[in-house]
Amino acid sequence: MTVNFKLLRNAVATTNADSKQAVLEALAARLAAAYGLDPAAVLDGLEERERLGSTGFGRSVAIPHARIEGIEYPVAALLKLDSPVDFNAADGMPVDLVIGLLSPASAGAGHLHALAAISRMVRDEVTYDALIQAADSEALFATLTNLGENIIANDNLNGAKCETA
Repeated sequence: MTVNFKLLRNAVATTNADSKQAVLEALAARLAAAYGLDPAAVLDGLEERERLGSTGFGRSVAIPHARIEGIEYPVAALLKLDSPVDFNAADGMPVDLVIGLLSPASAGAGHLHALAAISRMVRDEVTYDALIQAADSEALFATLTNLGENIIANDNLNGAKCETA
């Protein structure tokens, strides 16, 4: 199966956000700036989904996500936190790696496939360790662009392609 979503270099950053709300706000701002979206609409979508239950994935990772109007394909952003933040994750661990995903409001299975691809990526020990150890946004982006056959990030404005099993 092929999962397509866009992850641009300027959608990857480190941040000093120090609370769950500050993380969601930073993520919304990063997604909005990278993909030309309305920051308030992005934040509303992320907060609405978060109210349904924490997107704290476990292993110190959160995957906030939403379906919103105004986009044609899924887009992602990655934030590495300077200090871990409580995200109410099921495993109780604070989060220091946040991967945000936005999909078109009408996206059904495509949104779920993109979430599954992100989940598999962060469960991979080598990738996870490289992301956690990355010193800055350039190292984070380089890690994502060097996943071998599972490339999910590039500077191609047409988006990135993630090949999954």
